[in-house]
Amino acid sequence: MKFGLAIFPTAETIQPAAIGRLAEEHGFESVWFPEHTHIPVSRETPYPGGGDLPDEYRRIYDPFVALAAAATATEKLLVGTGICLIVERDPITTAKEVATLDRISDGRFLFGVGAGWNREEMANHGTDPRRRFGLMRERLEAMMRIWSEEEASFHGEHVDFEPIWSWPKPVQRPHPPILVGGNSDGALDRVVDLADEWIPNPETRLSELPARIGDLQNRAATAGRDRIPVTFYAVKPEAEALRRYSDAGVDRAVFYLPSGPADQVAEYVAHLAGLAAEHRDG
Repeated sequence: MKFGLAIFPTAETIQPAAIGRLAEEHGFESVWFPEHTHIPVSRETPYPGGGDLPDEYRRIYDPFVALAAAATATEKLLVGTGICLIVERDPITTAKEVATLDRISDGRFLFGVGAGWNREEMANHGTDPRRRFGLMRERLEAMMRIWSEEEASFHGEHVDFEPIWSWPKPVQRPHPPILVGGNSDGALDRVVDLADEWIPNPETRLSELPARIGDLQNRAATAGRDRIPVTFYAVKPEAEALRRYSDAGVDRAVFYLPSGPADQVAEYVAHLAGLAAEHRDG
């Protein structure tokens, strides 16, 4: 099992280049930044984690700019969006950002995507929350064409454009690995149809994880696909939990870091590196 780190990068905590160097120095495979373009002041959608929405949701950096900083400060570290809310993004612009970051990082980008949970946030981007999954599918399909075709066009219900030229193309061909988030049966179908890997929701109960991963792999086999890798946010950074993640079929465990001063984050990263080393040695 590989190990990564995730954090909400903000002006108040350790900066992206520093967290990238810290992750690489401690032997982590990857670093992941989530996305929220904004948080509506008036919001009825409940926070999936329960309780009040943490302050860092309102303060988070743009993931592509932040990941570019982390990538240029490192040599081998993979950098990923965990996750990019493509239902709030123009697909032509996002395709260029993905390709640019993959070029800047020399092919070290992982493109985690999802439809999101904050309905008011989506609505401010003109997205109907009830139609976000169809929109996500078409935007992904459109971006795949932009990355792989010299003159790309797309004609769908939600995305429509005549032939375009768009460079750069990604280093990774035909495109960086796409990781689709979500937990529903529909999410698993989207993973099998569109993605290279799966990111279950962090709120997934550990007791449910083996069955859901088994369901995914059965769907993949039915569709004629090889086993699909799974990235899971390790909400329980404990030795026993890591063993159970691995036994369930998780390929990459990502530890969430608290948004705090650089020295506190560095101390916690060192602790997690020790935990990961113990798991590998055990």
